[in-house]
Amino acid sequence: MMDDFGLYPREEPFDPLGVMLFKALQVIAFLFFLALLAVSPDAKEGKIDSKAEFIITLDWPDNHPDDLDLFVQDPAGNIAWYRHREAGFLTLDRDDRGGANDFIMVAGKKIASPIREEIVTLRGMIPGEYTVNVSHFVATTGEPVTANVKVQKLNPTAQVVFDNKFTLDHTGDEKTAVRFRLDAEGKVIDVSQRPKSLLETFRNVRANGAGVDPNTGVRIPAARTLRE
Repeated sequence: MMDDFGLYPREEPFDPLGVMLFKALQVIAFLFFLALLAVSPDAKEGKIDSKAEFIITLDWPDNHPDDLDLFVQDPAGNIAWYRHREAGFLTLDRDDRGGANDFIMVAGKKIASPIREEIVTLRGMIPGEYTVNVSHFVATTGEPVTANVKVQKLNPTAQVVFDNKFTLDHTGDEKTAVRFRLDAEGKVIDVSQRPKSLLETFRNVRANGAGVDPNTGVRIPAARTLRE
């Protein structure tokens, strides 16, 4: 026969067990590929922004028309607030004016947001005391407002330093939410709620030239004068 001379390939006998093993290996390889995708380092969910060392948040009831403001002062005397959103390592990331500006534009239309929240991040650390104050800038309702302030240390792991509620009841009302102190390694070594007015530091500039410049958020030595 021609097949005796090797002109046609010989057909191997069918092995059902071998076929089953091959298919099983294919399934295992596919599942292993899916597992690699699931643990890929590119996944971003739940990742903390390592560029921020602390995050400080102020929030008050959803849809509330009143305007509350967050003020944060660092150990060097710099203050981040709505007129000066960056001071030292402090950054006011979100300024919420209550019912006045809480909306986004979608297809040319204003979409109202119910959330009432202000956020300050600390992107570098210097040792000393930080002061977190809240001011009741506009009290449209004439009723007391309950607000909440939270301070979180983000690195190396998330840790709540302070979380508490307090009440503001009139336009111009200023409350010290928390004062916390960092050591040279960035560790929180003291937390208190001793009152300290930050708005008064702005008034001192106009009165005697010393304090914090409200236009820059930077501390002015007593020897300098502020030019109006």
